[in-house]
Amino acid sequence: MKGTRASRSTKGERPLHHGALDQEADGRTTPATRSGHRSGHAPATMRAVVQNGYGPPEVLVLSASELARLLDRNVFGRKGPRVRTRGTDFVGTVEAVGGNVGVWRPGDEVFGEADATWAEYVVVAADRIAEVPTRLASQEAAALPLAGTTALACLEPVGADPGAKVLINGASGGVGTLAIQIARSRGCHVTAVCSRRNHDQARRLGADQVVDYRVDDFCATEDRYDVVLDLVGNRSLRALRRLVRPSGTLVLSGGGTPGSGRVVGALGLLVRAQLVARTPGPRILVPVAKPNTQRLQELRSLVEAGRLSPVVDRVYDLDRSHDAVGYVEREHPRGKVLIAVPGKGAPA
Repeated sequence: MKGTRASRSTKGERPLHHGALDQEADGRTTPATRSGHRSGHAPATMRAVVQNGYGPPEVLVLSASELARLLDRNVFGRKGPRVRTRGTDFVGTVEAVGGNVGVWRPGDEVFGEADATWAEYVVVAADRIAEVPTRLASQEAAALPLAGTTALACLEPVGADPGAKVLINGASGGVGTLAIQIARSRGCHVTAVCSRRNHDQARRLGADQVVDYRVDDFCATEDRYDVVLDLVGNRSLRALRRLVRPSGTLVLSGGGTPGSGRVVGALGLLVRAQLVARTPGPRILVPVAKPNTQRLQELRSLVEAGRLSPVVDRVYDLDRSHDAVGYVEREHPRGKVLIAVPGKGAPA
C-alpha cells in the first residue's frame, strides 16, 4: 500500500501508508503502501522514520534504505528496537496484493494497523484492514484503528445497556474522545474527566457531565457508575474501584502521563489490579485491543452513521516525526497527532 496519510505518534501507534499485500510466514496475506508509484510496483528502497537506539524524540531520523531491511524485525539487537521503523496506525492505498488475497485489489483505500508504518510502504495482514469511511477526509482515518479498537474493547462491559452510567478519566485523548462517542451511541450517560480547556469539546462529543480534574477530585464524589474507564493511571486502585457499583466494571487502560516523574507509571496500577481482581467487589478489566477487519468495520459503520468522528490535534510531515513525538510528550494533545507521508495524492 502506498503511504499517503497520517497517524498518532505515541503509545506505539503508527500510520500506515500506501503498500502491497504480501504473503507472511504464517500464511496470512498482507498489504504494503507507498506514495507516488504505480500499483503493483514497489521500489527496492523507501523513506522511513527509524530509531536506532533509545532516548529523546531526536533519536528518530528520516532514512532511505532497502525495503526488506527496514521491515525485517529480526535484524536488530538489544541496544535498539527490533522494529526500527516506528508507527502502528495507518491509512493508504493498496499497491499490490499477495496470491492468496481475494478481497483487496490495488487502488483500494484502506485503514488499519501494522508494524513499521512511519514509512512510504507498509506490509500488513489482509485481515487487519478495512475500507476507509467515505465521511472522513482520508488522513483522518489513520486516527481510528488502535484508539478505536481500544475504546471498543474498554466499553464491552456496557454492551447494549441503554442508560448505563459511564465515567471516562482521560476523556480528551485519542481513546477518550472516541470512547465518549461510542458510549453515547449506545445510549449511556457519560461523565468526562478532563481539563477545563477541553470541556466544550467533551460536550460536543456527547458527554452529559464534565469534571475538571484540576478543580474537583472526581474520586471523591458519591456517584457510582456501571463502568469506570481509566485511561490515565493517575489515581489509586482503591479510589477508582470505589466509584464502581458492586455489579459494575473498572476498566484500566492507562499509560501514564509524560513528565509525571514516576518510573513505573501506570504499570504498578495494572499489576496491583491483577491481584485485587481476585477479591470480592466490582470486576476489574484490563482489555487488550486486537485489531481485525471486523472491529475496523464496526468503527467504519459508526463513522458512516454520523456517530463517530476522530479528533485530530495536529498533522506533521514525515520528516518532522521527532517534533510530533516531542509535542505529544510536552503537551496534552486533544485527540490524535498525525504524521503525513508526502507523495502523490497525499496532503501537502
